[in-house]
Amino acid sequence: MKKVFRAAALALAAAPLVAAPAALAQDVVRLGNLKFAHYGAVWYMKEIAPKYNLKIDEKIFAKGLDIVPGIIAGEVDVAASALDAAIAGRAAGAPVYVVAGFAKGGIRIVGRTDLALKSVASLKGKKVGVPRGGAQELALLVELQKAGLTWSDKPGEKDVQIVYLAYADLNQAMIGKNIDAMCQSEPQATQALAKGFGAEIVKPYDTPMGEPVRALVMTKKMYEEKPDVAARVLKCFVDATKTFLEKPDVAEKYVREVMFKNQLTSEEYQQAIGNSPFTYDMTVEHVQITTDFMQRVGVGKMATPPVAKDWVKVDLLAKAKKELGAK
Repeated sequence: MKKVFRAAALALAAAPLVAAPAALAQDVVRLGNLKFAHYGAVWYMKEIAPKYNLKIDEKIFAKGLDIVPGIIAGEVDVAASALDAAIAGRAAGAPVYVVAGFAKGGIRIVGRTDLALKSVASLKGKKVGVPRGGAQELALLVELQKAGLTWSDKPGEKDVQIVYLAYADLNQAMIGKNIDAMCQSEPQATQALAKGFGAEIVKPYDTPMGEPVRALVMTKKMYEEKPDVAARVLKCFVDATKTFLEKPDVAEKYVREVMFKNQLTSEEYQQAIGNSPFTYDMTVEHVQITTDFMQRVGVGKMATPPVAKDWVKVDLLAKAKKELGAK
């Protein structure tokens, strides 16, 4: 009997040693992310990551292009960015695949209310602010081209003077009348309307490029060498997005309170997400036409543009959607 008790005691003593490694076995995934309302579901991934035996180590960047050096240096595994930043990164040698889309739209061209600018054509002779290397720059230039306008960042050279500013500085530049209009992301564009110093000129989706889709990209190394981890990352992404789509109150609470620390009103959130809805999907066709337009207007300065079919890999996304019942 003593032997039985001793064996039981030893088993109990050993139990924590057996359980401990399982608790520490979460795979760490290094995520490069941006702080915009429509990036909310990607932010939410870290909250539910343990469910998929993952730990998301998130780093926030100012713009998508800033993530590219981290990917090339092997410091980022997964990144959320504008598609054109992902394309430029791939062209620059970043070993990445597009594995999903996570938001559509998210852009407005906004003019100063005192100027009453009604169309893209009315931007002739004006200063227009935009971040360099983001979806906003590409959308703006494609709209200017459609309107038959030329542009330069030098004053007086072309029809429109482009003023390159950080997202965070655009609204202040408009308030200070240092620019006449801006091509801005959400929710900052909506906040300009809500606060009365900006009026919408157009949502720039009426060109052949259509509505831009933001890209979730994954390193080739993770996709090819850690397929199990890659599959769980996509399941985590689909779960987070599905939650935001099916439970909009959860999405709003998280974005407003966690991401923006209550600096975004409910009305501003609703308008911003109304112009940048969450999604899962990305197509080879959309990536290719975006690449073609980047070449046409000179965004990204790509010597050799990547061919979409070579690096758009949505098989893990399709599997994750099927397993989780996402539409």
